[in-house]
Amino acid sequence: MRREFSDPRADWAQIIESQGLAYHRTSHPEHLTRPYWDESVHYVFGMDEVLALETVVEELHGMCLAAVEHVVTTGRYDVFGIPPWVRPLIEASWRRRDPHLYGRFDLWYDGEGPAKLLEYNADTPTALVESSIVQWYWLQDVHPEGDQWNSVHERLVDRWKQISPAGPVHFAWTTEDGTGEELMTVAYLQETAEQAGIPATAIAMEDVGWHAQNERFVDLDEAEIRTLCKLYPWEWIVAEPFGRHITRASWIEPIWKMLLSNKALLVVLWELYPGHPNLLPTFLGTPSTLTSYVRKPLLGREGASMSIVTPEGVQTTPGEYGAEGFVFQELCPLPEFDGEHPVLGAWVVGDESAGLGIRETSGLITDDTSSFVPHRIDG
Repeated sequence: MRREFSDPRADWAQIIESQGLAYHRTSHPEHLTRPYWDESVHYVFGMDEVLALETVVEELHGMCLAAVEHVVTTGRYDVFGIPPWVRPLIEASWRRRDPHLYGRFDLWYDGEGPAKLLEYNADTPTALVESSIVQWYWLQDVHPEGDQWNSVHERLVDRWKQISPAGPVHFAWTTEDGTGEELMTVAYLQETAEQAGIPATAIAMEDVGWHAQNERFVDLDEAEIRTLCKLYPWEWIVAEPFGRHITRASWIEPIWKMLLSNKALLVVLWELYPGHPNLLPTFLGTPSTLTSYVRKPLLGREGASMSIVTPEGVQTTPGEYGAEGFVFQELCPLPEFDGEHPVLGAWVVGDESAGLGIRETSGLITDDTSSFVPHRIDG
């Protein structure tokens, strides 16, 4: 793994916008001089390295599924702060094996030591368009002879064929997102479903209605919503007035993924696989014996409400998360390449490794100031 510099394409902004990355300006703080999509640099991996990382990703995913089975079997929902009325729905969804679509592992990796799991974004992962489409076309333009760890698009289409949901699928985003990132991510997911031959309709979550007489969810045309693919967190859904009716539709992602999108998963994994080379010691509500650690809210997003604690001091990010509690994960400072710190976003589609997206930042916490940089495989 190495970081290389290269000249950006002359019309790179127009190119990526035409490919769906229309939000590269709106989702990035205006005061930053570095753009969100930064093709002036890229990372290079060896094929053997990528194959080894793929193995790690699929092993981690299998461990996460085992953690879900453990929680459902033992009833350890309190660790996750999940309301009691939701717990039987999670168990039923898991026992039915309600199909899941995709997720993204965030990994620490420096090209030398074993990759370490930082967290699993298994319910509403973003950075999908840039990982699947935009960096692939960058590779074709700049390194046409090269390769890339990237089969995300093909695997998504194939996964939709495997899931084969009944009836049209409604694809939902929230209008609360003013950047357009969620809208474009959902539009891309809809495109992959349509390429799989699945009828699809777009709808804002705010426009999803409940027909009390017929006891079904409906869209603006009063058509029944049978399957809803949403980029809207499950913890928000169960808190909505219509949350008690969720059994009247099929959901992608399914409700059992509440257990994988919660940082308490990291605690359960460490208990089930203590000392595993791809895990970091993580504890619930206390740092235990850790002297340097990262305090993460169970349901935090974009690096908000986090604290890095070392004997030298404390660094905290702003945010309003944390009412649900915190986990304490051993600090593994992000590796440094030319003054920047990358996090590997390793994609899983179905149960298989599917690709890589890299975000990097000048700080030690990957938040909304980070930039996305492409990668390629050499040899």
